[in-house]
Amino acid sequence: MNVLRNHKQYDVAVIGGGAAGMMAAGTAASMGLDTVLIEKNDRLGRKLGITGKGRCNVTNHSDVAELIAAVTTNGRFLYSAFSRFTAQDTMAFFERLGVPLKTERGGRVFPQSDKASDIVQAMGRFLKENGADIIFTPAESLLIESGRVNGVKLVDGQELRASHVIVACGGCSYPGTGSTGDGYRFARQAGHTVTELRPSLVPLVAQGWECPEMQGLSLKNIAVTVTDTVRRKKVYDDFGELLFTHFGLSGPVILSASTHMKEMKPGRYEVSIDLKPALSPEQLDARLCRDFAKNQNRNFANSLSELLPRKMIPVMVKLSGISPDCKCNQISREQRLAFGRLLKGFRIVIQGFRPIAEAIVTSGGVAVKEVNPKTMASKLVEGLSFAGEVLDVDAYTGGFNLQIAFSTGYLAAVSQKKEEQHDSGSD
Repeated sequence: MNVLRNHKQYDVAVIGGGAAGMMAAGTAASMGLDTVLIEKNDRLGRKLGITGKGRCNVTNHSDVAELIAAVTTNGRFLYSAFSRFTAQDTMAFFERLGVPLKTERGGRVFPQSDKASDIVQAMGRFLKENGADIIFTPAESLLIESGRVNGVKLVDGQELRASHVIVACGGCSYPGTGSTGDGYRFARQAGHTVTELRPSLVPLVAQGWECPEMQGLSLKNIAVTVTDTVRRKKVYDDFGELLFTHFGLSGPVILSASTHMKEMKPGRYEVSIDLKPALSPEQLDARLCRDFAKNQNRNFANSLSELLPRKMIPVMVKLSGISPDCKCNQISREQRLAFGRLLKGFRIVIQGFRPIAEAIVTSGGVAVKEVNPKTMASKLVEGLSFAGEVLDVDAYTGGFNLQIAFSTGYLAAVSQKKEEQHDSGSD
């Protein structure tokens, strides 16, 4: 709905109809504040509707300390936000709105229906039930006078007057959903520093020929180690699932690994994949001995079907240096041990990230040193607050980034009530 009420002043204007913006607007309206939500798209929650491959991983069933530990950039800044609106609060919030939830591996929380649309519709009900106005028109700029924000100017020239403005426009990943970096423009207009923007939770482009040869192959229960070859230091290791693509690597374990690859340059990072993490090198060698003995008269390339996925066999045979036509009973001990080392440490050199438009979240944003962590309010401009991905905070995959959105959106809103009471002279 487009409801413009220029004859009156809003208490709160929220820019951005994503997870943080809807939480902020609905919460502000629920406290009796006259609230308007400004969204550039023709519907709310477009990015929210595609998260978690359309299932919407709404949060992670973790306590505050665990949430902070999962934030890879400026986690301590979120202590107050996570404390005021916890993962358990998020779960209770959606249950109250009629969306039953379930918890899966790693504490990931999803709607029981596996439909992100149920979450988007619930947020829409939350806004409607609390009487928030919604404007489907892009915001052009903030209205700032004498160091205080006074509202928002829309692209059609109309001005919405508001005592407080919450910027919750998201980042610049998935621009097709409307996340095109508008919030950074508003922040800069207000004098805020915007730190370097880079992709986070993003697939990796690999050097070499191996990954395209295995395009579409998904591996589960593998271990990954990421090494910074410049610093000669391991920066990340994890266990889980990855996907080979025509450009390189993707999948949950790779997306999380990407958040640790700072100052990316071609060849700086190397991903080592342990294809058999449940086996020690000695146990794996014993397994190879048994397999080769069982297939002693078969060609090497035809003896690996019980050990490796079909699509991976030609790649690993080529990398092994063993002739594909070599009979298993002719493979030397040195060749067998080297093949075992390859299986325990399949190395892929990284060329770089995929474009930021393909990242799940944007790393970088409004500098948190210029934002009050207890209220999400700007330290530079009175009446201005920030919430969600526009801030320089990001976390691992697994529901943590949506929890950031809900927690900061909630805190930004409840802090407005205090401001309203202060402005009116109430206790």
